[in-house]
Amino acid sequence: MSGADAWERLWSPHRMAYLRGENKPRHDDAGDECPFCVAPGADPATSLVVARGETVFAVLNLYPYNAGHLMVCPYRHLADYTQLDPAEVAELGAFTQRAMTVLRSVSGAQGFNVGMNQGAVGGAGVAGHLHQHVVPRWGGDANFITVIGGTKVIPQLLRDTRKLLADEWAKQDSAS
Repeated sequence: MSGADAWERLWSPHRMAYLRGENKPRHDDAGDECPFCVAPGADPATSLVVARGETVFAVLNLYPYNAGHLMVCPYRHLADYTQLDPAEVAELGAFTQRAMTVLRSVSGAQGFNVGMNQGAVGGAGVAGHLHQHVVPRWGGDANFITVIGGTKVIPQLLRDTRKLLADEWAKQDSAS
C-alpha cells in the first residue's frame, strides 16, 4: 500500500506545467511567446523539431497524448486553416503523411488520430498558431491507468523520441 488508502499511484508531475499553462502564450498574437514561432529557430534537441520543410515543420508535442505525438505547423503565425496558401496546404498534407509513415516505421503504430483544433473554443491549446496533431495509436494504449487514473504513461524521453523520429525522417527523405 502506497498511502493512506489502497490505491497505487503513478506520478506524472511534468503534466503540472501543462495544467498551469506554462510555455503557453497568453494571447493569440503571441509574438516572441509563441512556442511554434520559436521552435524552428532553436536547437532541434531542445526545441523537439523533427523535420523542416519549405513552409511547415514537424515537432514533438511537449505534453503528448501518446509517445511520438507530433504536430505539423506552418512557419507563419496563422490561427486558421483558411489562411494557409496553397503551398502551405500541400506541404502540411505531405508532412502529415510522412509523419504517419515515420511513426509506423519506428513504432509500429496501428492507427492514428489526425486533426486540428481551431480557436480556443474549438479546443486549441495554442489558438494563435495553427498546428495539426498526428497522434499514433496502438491497440490497448488507453488502459486502466488512462481511463481510470487519468494518467498517461510515456515510455521514452522526448529528446530520445525526437532523435529516433528525426533519423528515420531523414532516412526516408534520402530514399525518396
